[in-house]
Amino acid sequence: MRDVAYSVYERRLAARLHTDVQRGKKKVPRHIGVIMDGNRRWAKQMGEQIATGHQRGADKIHEVLDWAEEAGVETVTLWLFSTDNFNRPADELTDLLRIIEGSVRSLADTGRWRVHPLGALDLMPADFARHLKEIEEQTRDNPGIHVNVAIGYGGRREIADAVRSLLADAAARGTSIEDLVQMLDVEHITEHLYTQGQQDPDLIIRTSGEQRLSGFMLWQSAHSEFYFCEAYWPAFRKVDFLRALRDYANRHRRYGT
Repeated sequence: MRDVAYSVYERRLAARLHTDVQRGKKKVPRHIGVIMDGNRRWAKQMGEQIATGHQRGADKIHEVLDWAEEAGVETVTLWLFSTDNFNRPADELTDLLRIIEGSVRSLADTGRWRVHPLGALDLMPADFARHLKEIEEQTRDNPGIHVNVAIGYGGRREIADAVRSLLADAAARGTSIEDLVQMLDVEHITEHLYTQGQQDPDLIIRTSGEQRLSGFMLWQSAHSEFYFCEAYWPAFRKVDFLRALRDYANRHRRYGT
């Protein structure tokens, strides 16, 4: 009965959101960032191996992208692997990278979405990084939503890499440090981020009940709205996603004012 009730509620919520958007009463976020948290805790709760939790989390990605596409979202950024994840036990790390590579390749195999890896790929195993770049090239002309897969990603590292790239470009042009200091502004750094050329996320969703960014898109999230969901990532449902969209639609964005 509970599943039936949720199914009815989900359909009503989706229909109401669709109607409000069509009438111009509500807006759908163009870019959603997702902190996919809780795989390990879900596995522990269910009495499963950690690798099973990571695999179930990877399997959830296709569903969420389907929901996002239905809603009219244009870009989704998924945080699959942080720089902190390198501290995991070696056996878990091996399983996690294998699952991530398989998941990203499965996104490409659909022929639906444009997959863009972002992160410090130089920190990843060489073959792994090469495969990600091949997948990006393979999906470049796909028609669907733009899917950023944040792998080897840390917000502080991204900003440091952006500044490093900015300085390298300035040096190549013969720009002195003194001149760079005089001209440097926010947009110069933005142009060197991993997400260069993309709109900042309108909405960031984090699962598992944790209420922090943990370094996710530190620069880009300056004016983002946040939605924290209690469900662990493998247990994240369409109704949870629709609630996040409804919550976003009901907010009045002030952009820091």
